[in-house]
Amino acid sequence: MAERISEAELAVMEVLWSAGVPLTATEVAQRIETGRDWSDRTVKTMLARLLAKGVLTHEEDGRRYLYRPTVARDRYVAGESRRLVDRLFGGRAAPLVAHLAQGDGLSQDDIAELEALLKELRA
Repeated sequence: MAERISEAELAVMEVLWSAGVPLTATEVAQRIETGRDWSDRTVKTMLARLLAKGVLTHEEDGRRYLYRPTVARDRYVAGESRRLVDRLFGGRAAPLVAHLAQGDGLSQDDIAELEALLKELRA
């Protein structure tokens, strides 16, 4: 995926990822978080942008289009995470975790999960 997905486009992708089935533009608009207050036209604009970026595909279903992602959410998250670590932390995860820890960004639950993950990785 060469082009980045904007925050607004990501809201559309989240709807499609969570649905697990192809949706029409109207169905996407109905499922978009209510705080966005987007019209059907806005959603169609986002869908067109995502189609142009190649992260969505569509198929005709009578007079309407059904949209579905061409990239899995976990693959997208992995790519974005890697870009963040590469760009801000020189490709190393440890400075990212240290930064989160210093800024009170880690809860006790987060620390317990990290400890369990480290134990699993060492095994």
